[in-house]
Amino acid sequence: MTLATVIAVLAVVAAATALRAQYAGNPAAAGRSRGHDAVWLGHAWVDGRRTAAGMALLRSRVRGTGIRDLYVHTGPLEHDGSLDPKLYPAAASFIADVHRSLPGVRVQAWLGDVVAGGGRSGLRLGDTAVRARLRDSCAQVLDAGFDGVHLDLEPVPSGDRDFLALLDSVHDLTEERGVPLSVAVPQIDPLPGLHAVAHLPFSHPKWWAQAYFGQVARRVDQIAVMAYDTAMPAKSLFGGYVAQQTGLALAATPHSTDLIIGLPGYHTENMGHHAYAETVDAAVRGARVALARHDRGRRMFGLSLYIDFGSTTGARGSDGATTGDWAAYRSGWGTGGGTP
Repeated sequence: MTLATVIAVLAVVAAATALRAQYAGNPAAAGRSRGHDAVWLGHAWVDGRRTAAGMALLRSRVRGTGIRDLYVHTGPLEHDGSLDPKLYPAAASFIADVHRSLPGVRVQAWLGDVVAGGGRSGLRLGDTAVRARLRDSCAQVLDAGFDGVHLDLEPVPSGDRDFLALLDSVHDLTEERGVPLSVAVPQIDPLPGLHAVAHLPFSHPKWWAQAYFGQVARRVDQIAVMAYDTAMPAKSLFGGYVAQQTGLALAATPHSTDLIIGLPGYHTENMGHHAYAETVDAAVRGARVALARHDRGRRMFGLSLYIDFGSTTGARGSDGATTGDWAAYRSGWGTGGGTP
């Protein structure tokens, strides 16, 4: 075995040991749900495929938990920032159903698109006209009755000033309307400066600098970390990674902003995601351990399950959150309103 191989093996072992150490601790010390949780919902809830049985199941799953926000896929946006209203014909009835049967639960319009760059076509956030149309699209969904806006624009590189300008513009709008602006974001550099070289092995930016994460967090009401697709090969490593990410995010997020940690409620198997390792129970435990260790008294903190598609049709419809995923969220984190 060469010296380089020995060094590489030792580095891997050291990293694994560090992540397992992050996973150790007493999750009970974090308390239970603060009532600031969420769930990402697929497009079937607003495009006409929703059924009465599906709605009854959603009510039973959400009721009695800490879920306050439903991020409902309402786009996608056009590359010029506009949004076709024909994409969400059943939104009004869904929102009315939620308000009637789940009092206090907000329905946010989840709007997303690919961001142009590196030869990709998509949203050009540096174009002021595109940003203005995207703001108009946010006003459009609020006029349609949604209780907030959830933006998921990918990939945004760390340090992107145009994205910050967009958030400032949209936040002005949501503040005028008295509704929340939330944003789904990448993970934070697990090692300082890692985002600067992440484009080499990955096809798009994988991480953000912690300082940039904080700049984004100060411009929104909720920031949701997509703490999945980590390529971790074991539950303990994945849970430790989620604990590390949660600790980094807690340090960067002001107490006036809701910090949401995303849970992997899907079961695809590929190089970036191993369903046997990236489990809801491991993510919940990792987040709770970090919360207990770093900021156990924080109120503006929640978990969000990704994703409940709302339909059993299609290839992806059977790949969403399962009964077991929901049970793991409930048993691991508990009901809303708990004290730290």
